[in-house]
Amino acid sequence: MMVPKFRVWDETQHKMLQADCIEFIDGKAYWVEASPADGNVQGGNDGPVGGNSQLKLEQSTGLKDTNGNEIFSGDIVKSSYKYAQPKISQVIMEDGNSYILGEDLAAGNEMLVSDHINEIEVIGNMYENLELLEAQHE
Repeated sequence: MMVPKFRVWDETQHKMLQADCIEFIDGKAYWVEASPADGNVQGGNDGPVGGNSQLKLEQSTGLKDTNGNEIFSGDIVKSSYKYAQPKISQVIMEDGNSYILGEDLAAGNEMLVSDHINEIEVIGNMYENLELLEAQHE
């Protein structure tokens, strides 16, 4: 059984934090307490999550990329398939599964991360490295 793991993007400090405590109301994350991943006592934050909040909660997929890095929702990955050009995409979580977004989600082009785990490398996340996704679509 996988133990859920989370991280938190702090839009005020523009950095990723580790989630220390998450409060839920009616099954949805409501409040988070977070601290810097480096163990420094300075630079933590707490507050509501989601929507227009300054704190954005991201969950681990429970999977690791080809380099052994944990894959979280919101990560930007490079997929290197045998018979195709490398592709830069974002990881999302939906209905308990993790997906790599395709170019046209309405057409169902997303793929399960677990089906392609040996072909995926985390190269950033949607908050710190959005330019990676933008460059893919130019």
